[in-house]
Amino acid sequence: MEYIQTMDKFNEVIQSEKPVIIKFFADWCPDCKRMDMFIDGILEEFKNYEWYEVNTDELEGIAQKYEVMGIPSVLIFQNGEKLAHQHSAYTKTPESVTEFLHQQLG
Repeated sequence: MEYIQTMDKFNEVIQSEKPVIIKFFADWCPDCKRMDMFIDGILEEFKNYEWYEVNTDELEGIAQKYEVMGIPSVLIFQNGEKLAHQHSAYTKTPESVTEFLHQQLG
């Protein structure tokens, strides 16, 4: 999973013609740390997609711009558009994240 540190990079990444998956997180977030413990299996299952992560504390305004009200959140972008968004309440188990990705990506 590639770490995005600038808005320029973020804007470049989301222009992809193929869907890209971006995890929004923060260092202080306990649910984010819990997600990190199970994300590897999901990355392996969806390895045909590019994965990125964004620290919402480092990229000012990005959470508000994409309506990320809680973290961790998983968003899917393609051609500069947000296609799907799994809010934090639904990212607490590997099953819920996997189900979301299967629904959105097939």
